[in-house]
Amino acid sequence: MMRHWQTTRFRIDLAQPQVMGIVNVTPDSFSDGGSHEGVSAAMAHAEQLLADGAHMLDIGGESTRPGSPAVPLDEELRRVLPVVKAAVALQVPISVDTYKPEVMQAVLDLGADIINDIWALRQPGAQAVVAGHPQCGVCLMHMHANPQTMHQQHMAAQGDVTAEVLEFLQTHTRNLEALGVQAGRIVWDAGTGFGKSLGQNFALLQQQPRLAAAGYPLLAGWSRKGSLGKITGRLVTERMPASIAAALLSVEHGAAIVRVHDVRETCDALAVLQAMRAPQALDLQG
Repeated sequence: MMRHWQTTRFRIDLAQPQVMGIVNVTPDSFSDGGSHEGVSAAMAHAEQLLADGAHMLDIGGESTRPGSPAVPLDEELRRVLPVVKAAVALQVPISVDTYKPEVMQAVLDLGADIINDIWALRQPGAQAVVAGHPQCGVCLMHMHANPQTMHQQHMAAQGDVTAEVLEFLQTHTRNLEALGVQAGRIVWDAGTGFGKSLGQNFALLQQQPRLAAAGYPLLAGWSRKGSLGKITGRLVTERMPASIAAALLSVEHGAAIVRVHDVRETCDALAVLQAMRAPQALDLQG
């Protein structure tokens, strides 16, 4: 696997697991909708995530929960641009969760480092925006169907979901590289919960090394997802322990980055994992 992720301003070292803190500036996110609307609230949350140990931030202005309606372009720009403009001054990698090429261009013009796209740049014009940038990072995610229909049982992926995800990500990566985007700018996300059945989500976690073997860094986004609620019976606000467990298992199975809501607790858990992996280094530090 590539050990660095090239982004607009930062060459991110992936030798240690990276924690991406989530900053939702939406009124309807499944997990924290409305909590961080407005620049002041969003920035206060962003600064708290960094104080808790986040290595980078992911800002999103449109909910992608199952069944969520699309947000008009002008509304997404209104929500996201002021927050991104303020966040780039924090001098940490700033990712923007969007599939609209107009939003991508606008946030990159403001200095954003990463485009995190649930559509894997399949919207017309999206590939051109990323390919036209000198070195922004990009996360390509697999999604079966779309946010409006993926929660319907008959729309779920069929068969060997890992093979489908691998073929999908390889295809769209080749397309992007053919446009001149270097491999070191690209990260993969298997898309937990996006058009997969409960069993398929956990099969992807179990078989994640098959994806990691392709050589691209993996981003895992299990935080507070519905699959964790189904196996535990917990409400969204009660899923932190399951989310931490999923993050640890993702890293153990090859993920380089975990995208999470509960940053402090996830960082603590990862510190234990790292101590187990390299106990000799602890004595050298003393």
